[in-house]
Amino acid sequence: MAEAATGFLELLKSCIVWSWTYLWTVWFFLVLFLVYVLRVPLKINDNLSTVSMFLNTLTPKFYVALTGTSSLISGLILIFEWWYFRKYGTSFIEQVSVSHLRPLLGGVDNNSSNNSNSSNGDSDSNRQSVSECKVWRNPLNLFRGAEYNRYTWVTGREPLTYYDMNLSAQDHQTFFTCDSDHLRPADAIMQKAWRERNPQARISAAHEALEINEIRSRVEVPLIASSTIWEIKLLPKCATAYILLAEEEATTIAEAEKLFKQALKAGDGCYRRSQQLQHHGSQYEAQHRRDTNVLVYIKRRLAMCARRLGRTREAVKMMRDLMKEFPLLSMFNIHENLLEALLELQAYADVQAVLAKYDDISLPKSATICYTAALLKARAVSDKFSPEAASRRGLSTAEMNAVEAIHRAVEFNPHVPKYLLEMKSLILPPEHILKRGDSEAIAYAFFHLAHWKRVEGALNLLHCTWEGTFRMIPYPLEKGHLFYPYPICTETADRELLPSFHEVSVYPKKELPFFILFTAGLCSFTAMLALLTHQFPELMGVFAKAFLSTLFAPLNFVMEKVESILPSSLWHQLTRI
Repeated sequence: MAEAATGFLELLKSCIVWSWTYLWTVWFFLVLFLVYVLRVPLKINDNLSTVSMFLNTLTPKFYVALTGTSSLISGLILIFEWWYFRKYGTSFIEQVSVSHLRPLLGGVDNNSSNNSNSSNGDSDSNRQSVSECKVWRNPLNLFRGAEYNRYTWVTGREPLTYYDMNLSAQDHQTFFTCDSDHLRPADAIMQKAWRERNPQARISAAHEALEINEIRSRVEVPLIASSTIWEIKLLPKCATAYILLAEEEATTIAEAEKLFKQALKAGDGCYRRSQQLQHHGSQYEAQHRRDTNVLVYIKRRLAMCARRLGRTREAVKMMRDLMKEFPLLSMFNIHENLLEALLELQAYADVQAVLAKYDDISLPKSATICYTAALLKARAVSDKFSPEAASRRGLSTAEMNAVEAIHRAVEFNPHVPKYLLEMKSLILPPEHILKRGDSEAIAYAFFHLAHWKRVEGALNLLHCTWEGTFRMIPYPLEKGHLFYPYPICTETADRELLPSFHEVSVYPKKELPFFILFTAGLCSFTAMLALLTHQFPELMGVFAKAFLSTLFAPLNFVMEKVESILPSSLWHQLTRI
């Protein structure tokens, strides 16, 4: 009984809201009806005749002055609007109407209603004091020799910018060198090689390091003290030299994998020795930290080689073992490599388990995390989703969850959908990405487009819903919804990271506001009218009369029909009542 009463109250409330929504139309027709009824006592016809006589007595100079003044005023408004838009990025008239007129008219500011939402959840972790435009190492970066250079050979274009390669050189010096490298000749050569700009010089230095290491590592050890029989014992070679050769000299993934396996043998030996000596002083601790970075890098690249060569299950096992062995090394973002490989295997339960661990409030987000979570929720409803059916019956709970996940992902990186929907062409991803930028969108879509295509209806759901995100964040540079406001500096940083032949995606796209276009059109139109009226006053007068007669013809037709239908004594009957 209580449920029935509650349902009746809700129905009554919805009917009242609906009636108030369309009440203005009833009021409008009521006003027109009263004006018609009161046309005799208000002497509307006489007033119109007087106005028409006054307008007929005006000379063309008056119209020239009127249109010229209108053109001047609209031109001044246009200049001010353009200056304000160039300085502040928004329209002054639009901002005033939103800030001051909307509250007076009873509007609600969506941003204020969402303020409580943006103060919790993901925004808490993302409002930390970190640089907005921090550049991150791309966890899925390609191999220079086997992939980037082959692209250059085929197309003649350079897929990497100097800024991107310079950042990689800095990363290599940070991860693969330490202060004690000068004590070992091979490491000293590699320390210089990482700073070298010329690729051939780097490769030559790596070969030189391997040759020096091979010569100096031959230690003659007598098998028997009194014998002249000697054993040649080879010490581990320079692991970083193999890394450089695998990255830049190898022309195929198979060649790179062989070199990385040799690097693994050398790096594993160095890591075990430095692990035993790490507590003997700061110098040994720095060596151990360097050897750890080298070993993790080698194992991750070996897993990526296996993934490229089609051995996906082997790659997943290697990544899982690496994450268990070094759980604190999150700077390589190995979990993003794991997510991509699991999606290739269509192991969606395992993908959900990884997301449950890394899609956390306290951890930094990425396009891979947000869009993979959206893909999993879309997968549950996308095969049966129809926008026509959804508009008729409304969204179900599962569909609403999928749409909200897509909106969350689009708010984090709004550039991704155009690449997934193939509205914009892809290029090779850079070695570094800017989170929430175009570079991250390219890196994500390059590897994950196939996974979205594999899920039936997922791209259709994305196509129907992704643009709805922007209605929740009308001013993304000032206030976000689930994340912090969109960084302003992404466009500049992405232009440095991405090659010149790529058209960088910009968000929010600074289109000219409506009022600038309106004032420009008004200024031009009134100026043209002033000029024509001044040059051809009689002809413009004929055109004006013809235009006004055509404009009022429907109204006169309606009034004639109403007069023929209503009795002539209606007004007298109403006065008697």
